[in-house]
Amino acid sequence: MGNKKLGRGVAVVGAGMSKFGSFPGFTSRDIFVDAYKDLLTTVDKGIDPKDIEAFYLGNYSSDLFEGQAHLAPIIANWIGLSPIPAVRLEGACASSSVAFREGMIAIASGLYDIVLVGGIEKMTDLPISAVTDTLATAADIPYEVNAGFTFPGFYASMATAYMHAYGATPETFMKVGIKNHKHGSLNPKAQFGQKISEIMEIKRASAINKGKPAPTWETELDFLSDNKSNPLIAWPMRLYDCSPVSDGGAALLLVSEELAYQFTDHPIFVIGSGAASDGPLHARSSLTSIPSAKLAADKAYEMAGVSASDVKLAEVHDCFTIAEIIATEDLGFFEEGKGGKAAEEGQTSRTGSKPINTSGGLKSKGHPVGASGAGQVVEVWKQLRGQAGDRQLSGNPDLGLTHNVGGTGQTCIVNIFERR
Repeated sequence: MGNKKLGRGVAVVGAGMSKFGSFPGFTSRDIFVDAYKDLLTTVDKGIDPKDIEAFYLGNYSSDLFEGQAHLAPIIANWIGLSPIPAVRLEGACASSSVAFREGMIAIASGLYDIVLVGGIEKMTDLPISAVTDTLATAADIPYEVNAGFTFPGFYASMATAYMHAYGATPETFMKVGIKNHKHGSLNPKAQFGQKISEIMEIKRASAINKGKPAPTWETELDFLSDNKSNPLIAWPMRLYDCSPVSDGGAALLLVSEELAYQFTDHPIFVIGSGAASDGPLHARSSLTSIPSAKLAADKAYEMAGVSASDVKLAEVHDCFTIAEIIATEDLGFFEEGKGGKAAEEGQTSRTGSKPINTSGGLKSKGHPVGASGAGQVVEVWKQLRGQAGDRQLSGNPDLGLTHNVGGTGQTCIVNIFERR
């Protein structure tokens, strides 16, 4: 089909997000207000909301999480944007990346010049069993869920397959979690802004205060290997291998390339985007790779005219620690079977050769599923502009990537961003 290019350039000129966490008493619309207000503060030369022409909102299931459907126009009205077109996009955990891509396409086509893209999810009002059931609707109900699978089980199956194929151990996955919590400790918007070592000491102090014997952990791996402090969820995935249940929102302002410098002297340009779909996990020939991710990445690299080696940082979909390892291989950062070793060696840390999830990732930052993809773009935007605070990468990175998966890979969106 040839190399696809955008009809005209698209830039991100504002990016904001709420804090991710648990916010009893607040609804999706309340949380999105925080993200939208944060975005407005980031547009260097200001934005008149009346100039926004359309609103694309990623949301997985406010219907089930909150009993509220038709969310996009409700939120648009809540933030004062009526009567512009407002549409909700659903792609499971990739919902706001789908929304981002639709907003990008709308500008590239010439239909609009300025659009708002957002993502939102309010998950914590439900008990954990109901959250599990709601998330399971993103899987194949007759052939997977009715057979007893939930998402921890899916990714545990991928983890055991990876261990069998490439010799990884549970400690391999633990080191991904340790790294992402270390990154998240530098992110004031993260749900879990603590290193594993800090959590370990808090729990040690709590035990002593309760008159219990002091735990004998010496290292973070000791703590993460303790069945009491880090219980198994679905072997080999333990509690600290799993992203949390989260509330949160993120918002992005997209404009046509020719308008970008009216809003900021430092726009970030979308230079590549790829999307792909796949069948459910049970129908795949391999459990150690996500084919849609490989295909979406190939399309994004081709559009951008770059390769994996050119990418300076990436926010990837680490709903479970095994997912990050597989993502780094599917994206071409490491050879198949080498992503686990790269993580163990620290290559994916902030100071490594290929920094992954400097925000803390879904694991530490949080995973409000409809907002996660947009939240990834916020982090890449800040890093490329040199505005990531204590977690800012050195060397003035100029090329970043986001990788967002829906379900077990039935949907995948990869976007590539450039600072010029």
